[in-house]
Amino acid sequence: MQEAIDIYNNSVVPAAKTQKGFQGAYLMTDAGSGKALSITVWESEADMQAGESSGGYYQEQIAKFGGLMAGPPILDHYELSVETSA
Repeated sequence: MQEAIDIYNNSVVPAAKTQKGFQGAYLMTDAGSGKALSITVWESEADMQAGESSGGYYQEQIAKFGGLMAGPPILDHYELSVETSA
């Protein structure tokens, strides 16, 4: 799990910061199950979709994890309805 966290922190996040409309990223992990959940926040739906199109940015980031994933990632889209911080 730590290898995946390091890849996310040291490679995926810096790459995301270069993408138009990127606003933030979160990685949640469960060491017991070996599962991880990545959430990224984008300024607009168009910005989010631009990174997913034509095997570009999104596919490049997934490829960084190589054989660490048990299967293909599940990609879902949600609208950010509430955001708060301390």
